[in-house]
Amino acid sequence: MARTEIPTLETDRLRLRAPEMRDFEAYAAFRGSDRAKTVGGPYSRAQSLDDFAALLGYWDLRGFGRWIIAEKASDEAVGVTGLFFPDSWPEPEIAWSLFEHGTGQGFATEAAIAARDYAYDTLGWTTVVSMIDAINTSSIRVAERMGATKEDTYDTRYGMLDMWRHVSPEARP
Repeated sequence: MARTEIPTLETDRLRLRAPEMRDFEAYAAFRGSDRAKTVGGPYSRAQSLDDFAALLGYWDLRGFGRWIIAEKASDEAVGVTGLFFPDSWPEPEIAWSLFEHGTGQGFATEAAIAARDYAYDTLGWTTVVSMIDAINTSSIRVAERMGATKEDTYDTRYGMLDMWRHVSPEARP
């Protein structure tokens, strides 16, 4: 099977790019911390490496996936965002997680909007959701800033998550 070319997206301050091994330490630190509890963690370093590798594999298997969020100026990894669709999910989602040093700067919203635009404009999707743990108030605020509204609740491998419906391609600001 040929490798899928992972596109690079750019926003005013960020570059969404393919994961590279140099990003793993920041990824593993996040996944091993209590901050990962809303995405099923904390995880061991070995589990984090498996999940990190899956970031690349998703692109080959599904034709879409998640990017590393990097600051443009330094190319330092500050989080992960993109398109995620586990087999048990009701439909594809836009997911995001910020590493500790990436929080509080609006990076999640900026990156998630770029991912949503890619889903609509490049992949031709007409709808997308985000699955968010009800205790994850930071992610709820991101969804709300993007115009998403809470629609339902689903039992997932990460526990009960609220499904937030994003605006349609035509309703984007």
